[in-house]
Amino acid sequence: MRVVELDQAVRSAREHCEGLDARVTPRIVTSGNFASPVSLLGPLLAELPAARLHALNAQPDLPLHDGVVPETTFVGPGFRRHPRLSYVPCRLSMVPRLFHGPLVPDVVVVHTTIPRDGRVSLGLEVNVLPAAIEAARARGALVVAQLNPLMPWTFGDSEILVEDIDLGVEIDAPLATHTARPPSDDARLIGSRVAREIGDGATLQAGIGEVPDATIAGVLERRGLRIWTEMFSDGVLALEQAGALDRGTPVRTSFVFGSQELYDWVDDNPRVRMLRTETTNSPAEIARQPAMTSINTALQVDLFDQANASRIGARIYSGFGGQTDFTVGASHSPGGRAFMALRSWHPRADVSTIVPLVDEPVTSFQHGAVVTEQGVAWMWGRDEREQARNLIEQAAHPSVREDLWEEARALGLA
Repeated sequence: MRVVELDQAVRSAREHCEGLDARVTPRIVTSGNFASPVSLLGPLLAELPAARLHALNAQPDLPLHDGVVPETTFVGPGFRRHPRLSYVPCRLSMVPRLFHGPLVPDVVVVHTTIPRDGRVSLGLEVNVLPAAIEAARARGALVVAQLNPLMPWTFGDSEILVEDIDLGVEIDAPLATHTARPPSDDARLIGSRVAREIGDGATLQAGIGEVPDATIAGVLERRGLRIWTEMFSDGVLALEQAGALDRGTPVRTSFVFGSQELYDWVDDNPRVRMLRTETTNSPAEIARQPAMTSINTALQVDLFDQANASRIGARIYSGFGGQTDFTVGASHSPGGRAFMALRSWHPRADVSTIVPLVDEPVTSFQHGAVVTEQGVAWMWGRDEREQARNLIEQAAHPSVREDLWEEARALGLA
């Protein structure tokens, strides 16, 4: 890796892209979520008249001029509703394969620590980046790093040899943080219902949001808990501080975002192991975790226990993400269960989230239970009529139960 000034890195990226086949728009793969190297990406993209920018869960601060096509397998707020959005449906566990096939990178731009002992760390965001770097190295593409002294050093697959990076630019930039809102009354009730089903020694997929936060608040007195997840936020730190985690098992994840206190905890912490997506989201690896408990949410669940978590009407809202991976993996784990947790009534759309039959593509199905503020509707092992009955009587909002029974009869479920 050569450490250069920003303008030299930008010039090298532009010259590399100018040397590509003129018929192909260069693809820039970059860190997503809250770890995007915006200080480097902005000037770099500004020098390219056209580019495809690939980022997972992109945030609103990404620079997108008129020649940039935002490309992703999981739509974040920075790309959502964008008129040029290129959405590639793919389970998160399989995204790394795309970089060796249909979505080969021409430039990879990552956000790392400054070097030490011949390595840098990807810090808060590992995810699909090791695969992107490997694909770039295999085809002579360019790898550029924003070297940030404020990035926490994390261990595991986050550690990258400096020789696998072509250019580094030292940029001291504050890291984006996330402050969670206090869970609503409904979220607290849903979280408490899920928490009651989690025993000592369980392995948790601990995501972000009101329900996961409320669930974690309900298991602080458990002991021997383990974490195997694609991401975590401050809830895991709360478990650590409460003594709920198994100190003999690493906390395993693929990316992190939350408070500065959380970043300080993960920095140089050997108990936190950052793993590449192919590992964290492998259904086979998830299934090996004892009492694996996944907690996901959706926009709709129908009477056949099919969940739509991806689309609103014809518009893509998010994507598969890791929901399918963890639902399948947890269902195969010894003592594991996959929970689908959501409000029974969507507050913004003012509609029931329990519907007769989803109109949109299905994100996941065959959950262990569907949990709302109304109750717990057990799914696994019940026949389809009992599943429908449990959803209507235990999970659906009372105002729509009569209508759902009528639809259930029409569907042969009653």
